[in-house]
Amino acid sequence: MASTMIAVDGGDVWADDSGGDGPPLVLLHPGVGDSRIWAPVLAPLTARYRVIRYDARGFGQSPAATGNYSLLRDLIAVLDHVGVARAAFVGCSQGGASSLGLAIEQPERVSALVLLCPGIPGFPMTEEEQAALIGQEAAAEIDAEFKRALAAGDIDGIAAVARRMWAAAGDTPEVVEQTRSAARAWLSAADFEEEAPVFGRLGEIAVPAALMVGDKDFPPLVESNRQAAARIPGCEFLFVPGLDHFPPLREPGLVLDLITRTLARAGY
Repeated sequence: MASTMIAVDGGDVWADDSGGDGPPLVLLHPGVGDSRIWAPVLAPLTARYRVIRYDARGFGQSPAATGNYSLLRDLIAVLDHVGVARAAFVGCSQGGASSLGLAIEQPERVSALVLLCPGIPGFPMTEEEQAALIGQEAAAEIDAEFKRALAAGDIDGIAAVARRMWAAAGDTPEVVEQTRSAARAWLSAADFEEEAPVFGRLGEIAVPAALMVGDKDFPPLVESNRQAAARIPGCEFLFVPGLDHFPPLREPGLVLDLITRTLARAGY
């Protein structure tokens, strides 16, 4: 893998590129971790595809944002830098939202979409509806704990709240480190991040697509994913018992199978 820093609007992001003649495949990490989440699936993917991955601003090895920025514009800047005009995308959570945004705004650049518990910007759910899904008391406790940890700059406290929300399948050293990476990013860059709504335009997607989500994921996210998959034409929906918000770490075999199956539909 060839690693480099790539200039984006008002900043830089760390990226690596496996190179080679294989079809390009872009891996986009979740907002609860960084690009190391792909480690369990990286070797088999790089054996077949040209794999590009990077850390969003403030995550992993990328410097923190210092002003407002767009996840979608950063993605486009990375693609332009590495000379990829069209690729397949595997996006987890936040990375899924960016993948959807690109498929809608620049559809000519996307050949296939594999969405792992994706964020769905613009999904119409009120705070009251969200609290009803997770329980009023639990919602209040999570909100209070997160605000206390954030105000104190407590990385371990923020990470613990993140795991309460997103890691219902249990802690592992990899999950703990992913949430600590996310906590550092949230402290440094969360207020600067911009993301365009996609929910109302999912019917425009016209490439092979699949969406995986688990029954141990955050209930409001699960509901948004069910509705999103129903709106994406021809989308394969995979609902996995026991899976939370870390599919590449929990179920790498299932993730690899879904990627291979979906990309085959796109002629890869």
